[in-house]
Amino acid sequence: MQETPTTETAATLDTDVCVIGAGPAGLALTLMLLRSGVRVTLVERSTAFRRAFHGEILQPGGQRILDELGVLAGAAARGAARLRGFQVLERERVVLDIDYGRLPAPYDHLLALPQPHLLEELLTACRELPGFTLLEGHRIAALRQRRPDSPCTGAVVNGPDRVPVTVRAQVVVGADGRFSKTRALAGIDAGRRESFAHDVVWFSLRAPGHATGQVRVHRAAGSAVLVHDTHPDRLRIGWTLPHGGWHGVVRRGIEDVRWELAEVLPQYADLVHEQITSMADLTLLDVFASHAGEWVRDGLVLLGDSAHTHGPIGAQGINLALQDAAALHPVLVAALSEGEPTAQRLAPYRDRRAPAAAAVHRMQVMQARSLFGGGGPAAAFLRARAAAVVTRTPIGAKITRKVAHGHDPAGVRTDLFPVLHFDRSL
Repeated sequence: MQETPTTETAATLDTDVCVIGAGPAGLALTLMLLRSGVRVTLVERSTAFRRAFHGEILQPGGQRILDELGVLAGAAARGAARLRGFQVLERERVVLDIDYGRLPAPYDHLLALPQPHLLEELLTACRELPGFTLLEGHRIAALRQRRPDSPCTGAVVNGPDRVPVTVRAQVVVGADGRFSKTRALAGIDAGRRESFAHDVVWFSLRAPGHATGQVRVHRAAGSAVLVHDTHPDRLRIGWTLPHGGWHGVVRRGIEDVRWELAEVLPQYADLVHEQITSMADLTLLDVFASHAGEWVRDGLVLLGDSAHTHGPIGAQGINLALQDAAALHPVLVAALSEGEPTAQRLAPYRDRRAPAAAAVHRMQVMQARSLFGGGGPAAAFLRARAAAVVTRTPIGAKITRKVAHGHDPAGVRTDLFPVLHFDRSL
C-alpha cells in the first residue's frame, strides 16, 4: 500500500468529504452531500470533461434519482434522445421486444443522454451551493494515513503543474471508475472476473433521418451489433468482438472492418463506408466484471465502478452508480454527524448495494448467453420461447421493471436537504 508522507504539502485544504472522480456517481453524491450541509472537495483529473465517454443510456431508475435532484430536465434540455425500449433482431426480424411503454409514467422510456450534458448539469447545481471546492485537472497521488492500517484522513493530489495539494477530510470517496487509482492506493483488490466472452468496439455515425427510437441489437453468427439514437442526429454503435480479438481486427485493416459492419447493418452501409475511415474512428472497451474485495474502510469508501464493474449489456452502469450514490448519502451524513466515519458505520451502504451489484452481474451473464447464441437448435428454441415470454406476458413486464429500476431501487433522501434547494426549472 502506498501511504502519504508525514509532512504536509505547501497547499492544504480542509473539507468534510473528498470525492475522487467527477463521473455521474461522484457528482451526484457531491450534490446530495452539499444539500445536506456537508463540505465537499471534488477531485477530477480531466478538465472541462475532456475525456472518452462510453455509457450514456439512462434507465428509469437513474432518471428518477436525477429528477429527485432537480437536474434531469436541465440535462435533457442540453440534448438527449428518448428511446422506447430494447429490441433484438435477426436478419431484420424482431425476435425480442422489451417495451418500456409498459412501465408507469413518467419513467416509461430510456434516455440516451450524452454524459457531458449530465455532468455539466450536475456540476452547475453543485456550484450553486456553499462548501463546494472543485480541483479540476488534479489526480490523486496518495492517501493520508499514518500507517497502512490506520484510518484514512484525506488525500494528496497533484495538479496540472504537478504541485501537490493536501486535502484533509474525514472521508475519501473513490468514485474514479473501473481502473480506480484510489482503490489501488488503498491496496484493495479489484476482484476482476472474466465473465464475458466479448469486448465492444464503439463508434458513432452522423445519421440525420435514421432515428428508430429504440435500442436495437442486431444479432449475427456469434456476434452482435448494438445501435441506438443519440444527440444530435447520430447513431451510437457497439460492435462485439471475441474477448481479446481486437488485435486480429487491427491486422485485418479498416477496409475489412467496414465491409463486415456493412454486412451486419446493411441499412447503414453507406454511412459506414463514408464515415469510418481509419481505426482511430473506433474505440475498444475491454469488457469485464469486478467486485472489489472491500468497499469500506475507516475514512474510505468505494463508489460505482470503483467498487463493482459490469458489462454494457442492459445499460446498467450509470443506473447502478447513481443508486449507489443515493444509498451512500444518508449513511455518510449519519456517520459524519456522529464524527465516526468508520468502516462499521459505513458498512450499511456496502451491505445494501453489494447484493444489487451481484444480481446485475448474474443477470448480465444470462443475457450474454442468450444474446450470443450457441448450444444448437434446442438452445435456439428455448431462447425463442423465453423471448416470447418477455415480449407478451405479465412476467415480461415484471422483468422489464427489474431491468429498468434495478434490484434495489434506491431513492434520494431529500428529507436530509436543509440547504436551500434551487428550483432551476423555473
